[in-house]
Amino acid sequence: MIVMKFGGSSVANADRIKHVASIIKAYREQRPVVVLSAMGDTTDYLLEAADLAVKGTVDIKNVRDLHYETVDILNLDKQPVDELLGELNQLLTGISMLRELTKKTRDYLVSFGERLSVRIMAMYLEREGVPANFFDAWDIGMVSDSNFMAAELLDEVWENIPKALNAYKDGISNAIPIVTGFIAKDKNGNITTLGRGGSDLSATMIGSAMGAVEIQTWKDVDGIMTTDPRICSDAKPVPEVTYEEAQELAMFGAQVLHPRSMIPCRKTGTPVRVKNSYNITSPGSIIVEKHNGKTSPVCAITTVKKISLIDIQSSRMLGAAGFLAHVFNQFLKWNISIDVIATSEVSVSLTVNSKDKLEGLIEDLERVADVEVHSGKAIVTVVCDAKHSSSILAAGFEALSDEGINVQMISQGASKVNISMIVNEDEAERTVKVLHKAYFD
Repeated sequence: MIVMKFGGSSVANADRIKHVASIIKAYREQRPVVVLSAMGDTTDYLLEAADLAVKGTVDIKNVRDLHYETVDILNLDKQPVDELLGELNQLLTGISMLRELTKKTRDYLVSFGERLSVRIMAMYLEREGVPANFFDAWDIGMVSDSNFMAAELLDEVWENIPKALNAYKDGISNAIPIVTGFIAKDKNGNITTLGRGGSDLSATMIGSAMGAVEIQTWKDVDGIMTTDPRICSDAKPVPEVTYEEAQELAMFGAQVLHPRSMIPCRKTGTPVRVKNSYNITSPGSIIVEKHNGKTSPVCAITTVKKISLIDIQSSRMLGAAGFLAHVFNQFLKWNISIDVIATSEVSVSLTVNSKDKLEGLIEDLERVADVEVHSGKAIVTVVCDAKHSSSILAAGFEALSDEGINVQMISQGASKVNISMIVNEDEAERTVKVLHKAYFD
């Protein structure tokens, strides 16, 4: 058994659904379980409809038009789509009467996107002569807590999923399960959403619980790349990365699985393969617990823009043991996350997202320290085997020096698989190009 996950762009319209169906058919002998996101812009359309409903207007035209057009082109029965659209219309009518949208209601609202897409895909596969059944996530035992918009799956899903899908795995049933990603239900039967990376988490949870041979996530590139192909046209696929390396890549801007979605497969050691839906013969990139052979010292290079660098110099707490504790407590108080950090006994340099509102934080920090904020920065991260950090840094800094690029801060992560540097935002892409040439040419 394998698990195949397709995102919203992969099933954006009738043509894309036909293409994904052809991929599913190509892997039919491997007994796939398919996890789908909502079609294209459906989630945005649903949220726009909610905004209108709060103002008193019920309008599902954009959602209805996309899905009606799709079933018409695919020559499918409208009845399953009509059922959900009727339910959606009732929900929006309720919102328009109350003039409010709670987190609980929002989760119920956005669930219609995934629920529509799995029904359409299952009907199309059946029409093509491939037995398929659609499942809403709760049909296979996806139970979560009640933290709406960012729910966590409960431990019992490890037992629930095999109970629901073992008949298919064992060959008793031949109908391919088409399952909604991103959504679940809590113990009270309320629909929840799994937050960032939710569809990936649905796929990895199913694959890990079922002991799948591998979990496949299908994108529009040949796997995990040495850097963003839009920055370096000569970026290459990375054949193999570890879970740890993939997590670092995702944290620092690469379009890989969200780190939380890797938790189930790390628990079981289930490999994850990133595949290209436009090039199905490409092996893609596989994510594993440990490398199986010799690898390049540098795995990949990523960048994150819109970063602010904060320099904090101790003034009234010089040498005091509680200085760092005080600094971090202020970030906790203002709910601001730190990306990269470098410290000494009396000073701290760290980065935050430029979108964060820093006024209150800075005011609190200035009670015990001199604080400078530098906006317009970027993080460039080299994901690598840090056992070779001296030679990696030597090659990288020599290349940057030749190009006149000044690195303003450097940090080596505790995971020992990343080295991050801070540069001016307008030099970020040039920095990536220079480093990519130094490490991969």
